[in-house]
Amino acid sequence: MPIMASFIGGRGVSVCTGYGKGWLDGVGQRGFAFAMSDDIKFRDLQVGDAGWIIQRHGELYAAHDGFDATFEALVAEILAAHMRDHDPSCERAWIAHRGDQRVGSIFCVKEGGPGIARLRLFLIEPTERGHGLGHKLLAKCINFAREAGYQRLVLNTHESHKAACALYAAHGFRMTMAVPVHSFGQDLVEQSWQIDL
Repeated sequence: MPIMASFIGGRGVSVCTGYGKGWLDGVGQRGFAFAMSDDIKFRDLQVGDAGWIIQRHGELYAAHDGFDATFEALVAEILAAHMRDHDPSCERAWIAHRGDQRVGSIFCVKEGGPGIARLRLFLIEPTERGHGLGHKLLAKCINFAREAGYQRLVLNTHESHKAACALYAAHGFRMTMAVPVHSFGQDLVEQSWQIDL
């Protein structure tokens, strides 16, 4: 079962896992308790990261979901556009790493409409799943979007990515649409999710 999920834009995905224990604080903000290794650090996109993100998305989705090379090409296109044109005041990437070993990624980018951000390229290495890293990366993305002044954060995923969908729901996202599609050589049910910030 994949633990991948946050779409890459109209048709795409990313990877996440871990359920944690969610709660709402007194002002309606969601928090999570999880045990994640203290040696995992977070940084912005650096030279070499794009190649890793493209490779790992391609490999993991081919192995687990049977995706063809068009998926890897889409990941490369998204990354190239981000690297060329992103606005650091309202768009951000995080690379989770342990020393020089990359273990996860997530991006917050502008969406077409005003006040809307899109979560993209969410990936957790299989060895790191189930330890809270997915919650931590997702919380970083949500908090950044809120602080950057967005009113809504959207994402797309696939119905088969049950762990990812549970993670999104635990953080307050709600599914707004599900539609059958044929993408990346596979028949899928594409879902749209969103959270009001």
